[in-house]
Amino acid sequence: MQFLTTDETSMPSTPDTHLLRNTNFRWLLGGGLVSMLGDQFSMLALPWLVLSLTGDSLSLGIAVALMGAPRAVLILLGGTIADRYSARRVMLLSKYAQAAILFLLAALLWLDQASLALAYAAALALGIASAFAIPAGTAILPQAVPASSLQKANGLQMGARQLSLLAGPLLAALVLGAHDGARQTAMTALAAAFAIDALTFVFSAWTLRQVALRPLAAAAAQGMWREMAAGLAMVWRDVPLRSCYAYWALVAFFVMGPLQVALPVLASERLQGAAALGLLMGAHGAGTLAGMLCSGLGGAWLRRHFGATLLAVDAAVAVLLMALGQISAAWQGAALLALTGLLGGYLQVAIFTWIQRRVTPAMLGRAMALFMGIFLGLAPLSAAATGALLRHASVGELFCGGGALLLAAAVAAALLTGIPRIGEADCVIQP
Repeated sequence: MQFLTTDETSMPSTPDTHLLRNTNFRWLLGGGLVSMLGDQFSMLALPWLVLSLTGDSLSLGIAVALMGAPRAVLILLGGTIADRYSARRVMLLSKYAQAAILFLLAALLWLDQASLALAYAAALALGIASAFAIPAGTAILPQAVPASSLQKANGLQMGARQLSLLAGPLLAALVLGAHDGARQTAMTALAAAFAIDALTFVFSAWTLRQVALRPLAAAAAQGMWREMAAGLAMVWRDVPLRSCYAYWALVAFFVMGPLQVALPVLASERLQGAAALGLLMGAHGAGTLAGMLCSGLGGAWLRRHFGATLLAVDAAVAVLLMALGQISAAWQGAALLALTGLLGGYLQVAIFTWIQRRVTPAMLGRAMALFMGIFLGLAPLSAAATGALLRHASVGELFCGGGALLLAAAVAAALLTGIPRIGEADCVIQP
């Protein structure tokens, strides 16, 4: 069943094995990679700005919260607007807005007008803009590449993001290297970092304008809140989608807190402190990148057995988490986390592809916004719960308990839901 006004021949129809020859995808991948690298400049510069002004960890926490909270609160509205007014238009406006915010911030820092209020305002504004950009960005890809190429396209895009997380901070550190000097020198270095990120937004907006998207069938206009409610109702009525979203909420709660909070504690208590933590995080990041880049392997088989593979991989990750709580050396943790990242990266691409293939393009922005809202909303709750539990349990007990709960969730989903039977036949857009 197709919901497009034109068929696949209306856009470059490139075989899956030659995806990089697809002009649309090259524009998306190139512009996205540059923009993601630029994001790392701001992700480092903004905390440094707050700490330079205050030296206060609470102020830093407030700035991070001001950037993160709007994403969780407004992301469903962002997805609704992307579906209503075109994902590309929303994405372009968001990029222009973020570029303007960063250029203004850079100019004020160059003029030595830095203040904590300015940092807070920039964090809040960037968070609001990203709440609209994130769902719009995920809704564009299915309109730009053939349906048969979605798995590989998602793998390459997510791999590029993971690569930017590894390389971006190193590039940003070169720009911020002058930060230890006088105040004016420090502010100039920070201003340069923000200006570089702004330029990458402008560049990626230009590349996005070069992409030829398939037109979507016109949808009946409704009120904004009715369209948002329609997106929620669509997910609720779709039993496989609803089951997966509920299951992923459990997974997010059991996994994200231990990785964000308990892992640093593990490195501090049992290993060599900060150096060990860097090794563990690097191993997990490298494994995730490898998993994303390998996501094209077994694509046809994975589409036929998506649900069963999902639960099997999560069960394996649960066992790895339990083993992580028993380690006594950094290399053991690095090996376990590299394998965890490999499985997680592979599965993450499969999940994004399944949602994009299952949901009609007119609803995709809302569906992806709700999916990502689950993780954005539960991450702080999971972190808080993990921190509270660590006051009463050892870090080893916490990893074992979290892994056991994840394993129980996977087994319960296998026995009590239809998730194991989800496969290619459940996709709306067929290959």
